[in-house]
Amino acid sequence: MFVIFRQEHQNGIKFEHRLFCYISKNWQGKPLIDVQTAIDLIGSTQTNTGLKVICVRDDTEYKIAKKVSDEDFESINIDKIAPFECWNYTLRPT
Repeated sequence: MFVIFRQEHQNGIKFEHRLFCYISKNWQGKPLIDVQTAIDLIGSTQTNTGLKVICVRDDTEYKIAKKVSDEDFESINIDKIAPFECWNYTLRPT
């Protein structure tokens, strides 16, 4: 899943929670019989305040267990958020 945040939402974690809350409500009680059904239900999510979700399937085959050098990893601009820094963080452009 790829999520784009509007610029005024600097804390992506709260925004994600609000986004997935509405997605879950939208597909509540509907059987997820295949991937397309999930994509359609996620993509039809809207709120009264104007949030509209766009969802598309990504069939790209990605390499697994790709090694990242220490130098490349250190170049990632990560702001960790207490108290659970391993789970809560914001990635910022470098």
